[in-house]
Amino acid sequence: MLSTLSIKNYALIDHLNIEFTNGFTVITGETGAGKSILLGGLSLVLGKRADLSSLRDKEKKCIIEAEFEVGKYGLQSFFDTNDLDYETLTIIRREILPSGKSRAFINDSPVTLDILSRLGKRLIDVHSQHQTLQLTDNDFQLKVIDALANNSTTLITYTSKLTAYRNTLKELTELKFFQENATKEQDYNSFLLHELENAPLRIGIQEELEEQYEQLNNVEVILEELSKGNQLLNDEQVGAVGLLSELKQISNKLTSYGNQFTTLNERIQSVFLELDDIANEIVGLQENVEANPKLLEDVNGKLQLLYDLQKKHHVQTMEDLISIKEELSTKVAATENVELHIEEKEKELHAQELKLDELALQIRNRRNKVIAPLGKQLIASLTSLGMPNASFKIEVNPATAFKSSGKDNLVFLFSANKGAEYGELKKVASGGEMSRIMLTIKSILTKYEQLPTIMFDEIDTGVSGEISNRMGDIMEEMSNTMQVFSITHLPQVASKGHHHFKVYKEDIGQQTHTKIKKLTTDERIVELAEMLGGKTLSDSAIAHAKQLLN
Repeated sequence: MLSTLSIKNYALIDHLNIEFTNGFTVITGETGAGKSILLGGLSLVLGKRADLSSLRDKEKKCIIEAEFEVGKYGLQSFFDTNDLDYETLTIIRREILPSGKSRAFINDSPVTLDILSRLGKRLIDVHSQHQTLQLTDNDFQLKVIDALANNSTTLITYTSKLTAYRNTLKELTELKFFQENATKEQDYNSFLLHELENAPLRIGIQEELEEQYEQLNNVEVILEELSKGNQLLNDEQVGAVGLLSELKQISNKLTSYGNQFTTLNERIQSVFLELDDIANEIVGLQENVEANPKLLEDVNGKLQLLYDLQKKHHVQTMEDLISIKEELSTKVAATENVELHIEEKEKELHAQELKLDELALQIRNRRNKVIAPLGKQLIASLTSLGMPNASFKIEVNPATAFKSSGKDNLVFLFSANKGAEYGELKKVASGGEMSRIMLTIKSILTKYEQLPTIMFDEIDTGVSGEISNRMGDIMEEMSNTMQVFSITHLPQVASKGHHHFKVYKEDIGQQTHTKIKKLTTDERIVELAEMLGGKTLSDSAIAHAKQLLN
């Protein structure tokens, strides 16, 4: 329920603050007084895009704030999902800055216009001429039928299953597309993988082979150098091992003359042992190094294979080749298994189709049960609204594809006169007829679901007399279960309101201001009399106004 509305620096409004209560509230005022300005300000706080031209004083910001009692609307999950503080008395604020930028807040938390708009739609339904066009939309028509059919829970389940079904269908389509393209590359990928699998791919293998190749390719040089080394170490006259052996004997004799000689001897002994070990290793290498043309050819072949593969795949390291091998292995395996995956997805999709068909049938059966009662309610209400010959042709037929609202095609046709052919609402119903039909549908919906606050913007345009009286009755009846506003030019409708506000202009200095005030009973009599007979009040107009209020 809208409890307060505050508007500052907007169009002709300098500052106004209005408090509202539940029930039926009517808003009247002369043409051009600013009722549309009031509605425009409210639309901004509900998420409509801002326009800098709407600022009254271009140097100051425009602030519009609305307070809503939301305890009955079940909005806790909306606030939680959007990380907002939930308060049963929720405050929405919109600011338009002189720079042209705008900001929006819900309970002092900054929000995007999208979030503001989505919350606004769940708080207040502003019914304008544009919204009447909803009547021609199948989704809206089905929403009306589903409200009467109590389909909300089943539709939630259906929507969830439909999302899963569409995801599975997308995955199946992608698998088939992959299969179609992968088959073309399968042979080539298999050939590349086979090449890499037959190559000695291992981290460090290239360095090992290159070292082995250098040794095998330079056996004669290696043996010659080892021989020279052996001679330097083991020559009988000048061999390093023999000379160091003599030095070891000398140092050994000196050990009895002091610790410093003992230390020197230990160092010489250590050097001798290391040199003797080196000499033995050189001899061992001489014995083990030998020419092996066959092994050299084998090592060279492996190296060339690795070099060729690196060149072929445009890489430089063994890690890159191994990575390419793993990628090819995955591709080949995926292609080989895709047929199995497709079969599994097709089975999954079929099971989902069966469940969706089951839910869609439940939805359709409930819809069909309420079509006749809905038609009777519409005709009964429209008869009292001056459309005694109105009739509807409503049918729900199975569709071939799953839709967001089920698996149905809706036929919703209308005829306003006897003997006239049925046609789509937008083609055969006038603006006044559309407004009356929409009012009737909204009044029916209030009996089946918790609607937000509703504001009718001159929905009674084009009607008069007893019909306008009946439209006022309908809106008053709706206000028993929800907060209802009506911006009206008709005294018959205005007289039905539990609360009556008047929008008017006032010249202050060189500026015109739009203002609004709540009327007392006496002020209502005057306002209704003026709506009936003009500014010159007659006794009959006053009497008629009193009669309307009574």
